[in-house]
Amino acid sequence: MPVVDDVAGRYQGQVDFLAVAGRSDLSQTAEQADKLLETVPWGLDDSIWELFGDPYQPYTVLITADGKVFDAWFGALDEAELSNRIDSLLSVHS
Repeated sequence: MPVVDDVAGRYQGQVDFLAVAGRSDLSQTAEQADKLLETVPWGLDDSIWELFGDPYQPYTVLITADGKVFDAWFGALDEAELSNRIDSLLSVHS
């Protein structure tokens, strides 16, 4: 999550980021979010995992401004790969 938080800072004003936790209790989630996220807002919602058919965390979804899934993947990416995927989204949908 620190990578996501760093990347979010660079794309501020171009891309909205939201971290959604699930399968955890609120106090544990809040404690981790306070440690890992400075710029990315977060929430706790178990139902979103079912919506996207996601059985694992972390799971990332890039959604276009009109609500379509542009890209999705399981697992963490390094900063360069995450930036490349966001740049691809912006090149098609800016």
